[in-house]
Amino acid sequence: MISPDPQTIVVVGNGMVGHRFVEKMIEMDIAQRYRIVTFCEEPRAAYDRVGLTSFFAHRDAEKLMLARLDWYKQHEVELHIGDRANRIDRAAQIVYSDRGAAIHYDHLVMATGSYPFVPDMPGVKHHGVFVYRTIEDLERIIEYGKKSKRCAVIGGGLLGLEAAKAAHDLDLETYVIEYNGRVMPRQLDEAGSKMLIEKISALGLKVLLNKGTKEIRGDGHVQQILFTDGTTLDVDMIIISAGIRPRDELAKDSQLELGKRGGVVVNDRLQSSDPNIYAIGEIAAHAGMIYGLVAPGYDMAEIAAANFCGQERTFNGADMSTKLKLMGCDVASFGQYNLPSEEARPLVWEDPFKGIYKKLLFTPDGSRLLGGMLVGDASDYGTLLILSKSDAPLPCDPATLIGAGGSGDKSAIGGVADMPDSAQICSCNNVTKGRICEAIRDEGIDTVGELKMCTKAGSGCGGCMPLVTDLLTAELKAAGKTANTDLCEHFSHTRQELYEIVQLKEIKSFPELIAQHGRGHGCETCKPAVASILASLWNDQILEPEHQTLQDSNDRFLANIQRGGSYSVVPRVPGGEITPEKLIVLGEVAKKYKLYTKITGGQRVDLFGAQVHELPEIWEELVNAGFESGHAYGKSVRTVKSCVGSTWCRYGIGDSVGFAIAIEERYRGLRSPHKLKFAVSGCVRECAEAQCKDVGLIATENGYNLYVCGNGGAKPRHADLLIADIDEATAITYIDRFLIYYIRTADKLMRTATWMEKLEGGLEHLKAVVIDDKLGVAEELEKQMQYLVDTYKCEWKEVVNNPEKRKWFRQFANTDEHQLDIELIEQRDQARPADWPKENVALVELKGLNGETIDHNGQANLRSWVRVGAVADFPLDGGAAIKYGQTQIAVFNFASQGNWYACQNMCPHKNAFVLSRGMIGTVGETPKVACPLHKKTFSLESGECLTGEEYAVKTFPVKIEADGVYLELPPETVLDAELATDKHCIRGCDAVNALQLAEA
Repeated sequence: MISPDPQTIVVVGNGMVGHRFVEKMIEMDIAQRYRIVTFCEEPRAAYDRVGLTSFFAHRDAEKLMLARLDWYKQHEVELHIGDRANRIDRAAQIVYSDRGAAIHYDHLVMATGSYPFVPDMPGVKHHGVFVYRTIEDLERIIEYGKKSKRCAVIGGGLLGLEAAKAAHDLDLETYVIEYNGRVMPRQLDEAGSKMLIEKISALGLKVLLNKGTKEIRGDGHVQQILFTDGTTLDVDMIIISAGIRPRDELAKDSQLELGKRGGVVVNDRLQSSDPNIYAIGEIAAHAGMIYGLVAPGYDMAEIAAANFCGQERTFNGADMSTKLKLMGCDVASFGQYNLPSEEARPLVWEDPFKGIYKKLLFTPDGSRLLGGMLVGDASDYGTLLILSKSDAPLPCDPATLIGAGGSGDKSAIGGVADMPDSAQICSCNNVTKGRICEAIRDEGIDTVGELKMCTKAGSGCGGCMPLVTDLLTAELKAAGKTANTDLCEHFSHTRQELYEIVQLKEIKSFPELIAQHGRGHGCETCKPAVASILASLWNDQILEPEHQTLQDSNDRFLANIQRGGSYSVVPRVPGGEITPEKLIVLGEVAKKYKLYTKITGGQRVDLFGAQVHELPEIWEELVNAGFESGHAYGKSVRTVKSCVGSTWCRYGIGDSVGFAIAIEERYRGLRSPHKLKFAVSGCVRECAEAQCKDVGLIATENGYNLYVCGNGGAKPRHADLLIADIDEATAITYIDRFLIYYIRTADKLMRTATWMEKLEGGLEHLKAVVIDDKLGVAEELEKQMQYLVDTYKCEWKEVVNNPEKRKWFRQFANTDEHQLDIELIEQRDQARPADWPKENVALVELKGLNGETIDHNGQANLRSWVRVGAVADFPLDGGAAIKYGQTQIAVFNFASQGNWYACQNMCPHKNAFVLSRGMIGTVGETPKVACPLHKKTFSLESGECLTGEEYAVKTFPVKIEADGVYLELPPETVLDAELATDKHCIRGCDAVNALQLAEA
């Protein structure tokens, strides 16, 4: 609670730096002497602008948010979203806004950041000219890119190259226009720039150097660029990324002192010419310098907050080191990387074959590292950065530091454990080695995730994560511990170790494995991991009785569970090629079952909204029409995307469609640690986006280039070229080896991209295994893949033709009645689920329900034993729903434990009737069920939520007599008053409608 008479700090700007200041104030203001008000001009609160390019992959602004709105409410921060502070009355100390807010301040912090510099030239306001700064900018670029073909990016700096990659990913022919004679001129010299340009060009982008833009031509829309040398370039879209300028117009109107190049002049305490007004981030001009990176802004935010909270700290400049991955290529610069030759002696290593360039700068006597630049391989960035900040003499000769070009043993450099406690490990968040070690030693941290959450190390650009991981390992080793790599509490083995055990001992079931090599009864972590291993090795049908309840809901019901507990149906469409007859069947099925339809990014048709009992009927029609399971529900091969290739395209070189179909039909159903996505492009124009897939192929004049270990998503990774110019048969051989090697060695839920990052030896090791057969296992890998190919069966066809398997898809075990348990609304001529309530509306009503006496007309104690089905109606070590009046109850046969349990079928987190489909297991001795939607876990004994939330589920006693299953229940009317399906479905929807009306 804020103190009764707080001082008010107004923060103008809610970008990354403004948000960091608010975070630090909350952390440091223990006495809560300050009230914080912040103005956010954009329509959403602070988000990760460093990761802006990832928006093109997921198109989800929520994934970039630095904090949810309830975080601001929780910490009593007054947030004005979509409201620009437009005037400061310094005399009265009041800030005014566009929406009429007038906030008195004791202190004001300006964190307004910067805006993109747009040169004043003819045509710059034509339609089709964009800047690259906000999510709204990206949304406009995406939309305009749909009707464009050629895009020019003006500016070859960091942001310019990111913008170029984004344009390229939109399937635009992309040009990078740079005024200087090299790209990234602030960070790279000519040789480093040349190496980076070669890598960019290999992706199909074109770089034009020494080009000044004079005019943008067109008839109101972009058509052409005229350069200062008189040449032209025809384009229909332009992204300008020619630098930034401080957003200092508010400061200028307030008559604060500005720097010669703009920005608010600040002292070492970050105060402006008005001592009550501070400036941090890209608007602050400190000692004549404006910093355009987030790390210096974070430093300023922390220092300003510390001074408000009684500390005496000063800002004395900042490190401009940076490491990033541009278009799949590591690029880094650190320390003093632009010193003239008279002040530093360079050591250079260049490998044109691998595309690696390293330049390190040393003191003239070679005793200290001053800085450097890295292109193509930045694996030593963290160590080199720390050495460049140290005043101590180098622990080795300079040549050793250069890596491949040096002589001597790199172990002489010493590891992260040898660094001083003052060494800065994470520059984004200014986290030292000492702070990380303190967290590990004193706070019991033993995982990277916990360490990241506790110290913030690695939560910025992520470039320090290798050092953070090494430091955790070293500290745990020094304490006589090891990092916990157990799969879960039930297995003291990693996923890789369990794979080897299952393979060597030919173990065929989960009970057999846990009896021999585990303990307890399993859980939602180990069961799916083991199920995947069993499927990868033996290819049994996953709905066999011994495997069925090991699966997450998606695999158990062979469909993706969606909001409200309905499912999506996704038939396989190999290579994206489909006949008109099959398209008609999909349309007819969608109309018959009232399914929402959508074309996916993987060139298939999604049919949403199927109830669980409808799935076998739907699939029977689809199987009869020649469709088979698309495995959209599994950690398996999903799709093989293709462009039209030489079949139709005038640029096509290879038959990408035919090869994609052959590949998809070979690897369909392959189970793996995580989902797998493939693509085949018919030429280097790359319309199928093969270079962001787990396996990608691009046709060349001499065959195909094979790429591996790419992915899109929240953390996109460009795929690595495994080998070039191979024929189709060779490509299949190498893909076989690659996939089985990945399946054998990856951790649970590890994408190929992450696996590659953690693979010792990286790409070179993978090439040695897959191409050169370094380990002598190539034949074994190929044989294992061929076994899986030969034993493939369509999972849905097996269910459709098997009455025993079909019965597991009944909505209720005790009746053939059906009950709609989700509210649907119409949108764009289709039905979709109503929005989830913004609050969990069932929390108060259901919390503490167990054990309480509920008196409904004196009937509370009239409980009786009610038969709800036969033992055979409930799967072993799994659950099924029963209907009692208008209430759904989940009944679980925990066979391996020898007990039965029952609870309400509705998960109170989102009021979804799905708990019967959740996986059961134990935590310690407590039996639990995991909700299949969001993995909230509940005790099957007490009903308590085991993941810490403030709600519970109602549980019921169960007994078995002969072959009958009985629950002790109150009368239907009593239970329906609390738990009826329609009551909660309507209540959730009414809450949504009420909230929407209130907002309106």
